[in-house]
Amino acid sequence: MTAERVIGVIGGSGVYDIDGLEGATWQAVETTFGAPSDELLVGSYDGVKMVFLPRHGRGHRYTPSTVPYRANIAAMKIMGVTDLVAVSAVGSLREDYAPGDFVVVDQYIDRTFARDKTFFDTGLVGHVSVAHPTCSRLSAHCAEAARAVGVKVHDGGTYVAMEGPQFSTQAESELYRSWKADIIGMTGMPEAKLAREAEMCYACVAMVTDYDCWHPDHDAVDVAQVIATATANANKARSLVAALPALLKGPAEACEKGCTHVLDGAIMTAPAKRDPEVIARLMPVMGRVLKG
Repeated sequence: MTAERVIGVIGGSGVYDIDGLEGATWQAVETTFGAPSDELLVGSYDGVKMVFLPRHGRGHRYTPSTVPYRANIAAMKIMGVTDLVAVSAVGSLREDYAPGDFVVVDQYIDRTFARDKTFFDTGLVGHVSVAHPTCSRLSAHCAEAARAVGVKVHDGGTYVAMEGPQFSTQAESELYRSWKADIIGMTGMPEAKLAREAEMCYACVAMVTDYDCWHPDHDAVDVAQVIATATANANKARSLVAALPALLKGPAEACEKGCTHVLDGAIMTAPAKRDPEVIARLMPVMGRVLKG
């Protein structure tokens, strides 16, 4: 399978647009799961098509729980995105993952409970593996891009996804540290699970803004310092995004890590029992295995 390379970027807190896209236009996209968080900014960098979506909407309108995750991933799929990079602000659960550092996530602990976490529904049941929830190929390119623009980046990290919008209690923070988790945020799930179901290569670049409340100096960090770090992180993230096209040039082949074929054998519902309405809703996301 060969397709046009299209890089998608979902921007987290503080990253509501990206600079320097050639021919950039904001485009409205409607999906069978409703409207995404905002219009999508479509253009190109260095001859590679790119699609950007602010996760919380411009002006930060959506809470972590109300972000339309399914519509966001469906919109990216509709726009032909092959390589999806999520940028997320996080707190650190480790002393050596300091504010201002970036972490390329490779594992998650999903503690969210108030969100739609799958495209599947009654009438079309399927199960995909998320043992390895991110694409190691795309993640390696993200780490390389970070280093190329002078960002301190950690290869690998376990991201605890909490419901929010409140931050952790100190007891919770210590619990997550005892689990050997590295960072904590509110938007990593179900985004990664949905991207997997949509058969897109997905990587998450987490931007550390502060230490979570476990840290003895946490109370000494004021809001102004966190905002300053978040602003600096957003600028670094834009530089990282600008460095990606040079690393991902060329047509998109079937992913060597299997991301583009995770639906092979995933659907459990017998053909005669599949709900036509559910199939129609899923066709833009899973058309490869539902056609015919």
